[in-house]
Amino acid sequence: MTDVISLKVLCFAAARELVGQAELAWTIAGGATVATLREALFERYPALAGHARSLRFAVNGEYAKDDRVLREGDEVAVIPPVAGG
Repeated sequence: MTDVISLKVLCFAAARELVGQAELAWTIAGGATVATLREALFERYPALAGHARSLRFAVNGEYAKDDRVLREGDEVAVIPPVAGG
């Protein structure tokens, strides 16, 4: 197992506004899960944590559960709720 993996984190809509960027280059310990990444993001971006209950995460274009293990080069999207009419 690799000690550290690199990910691309994409932030959409309100998540992008709270983070201040649309795309983040992120490194995290090998074997980390979506839940691990979520907590690391909330620690670095406390304003994002205020929306924790409504955010969804997708890995490589598919919605992911918290226990999904992340791999080198994964693309993780942070998706806030979408409203429309």
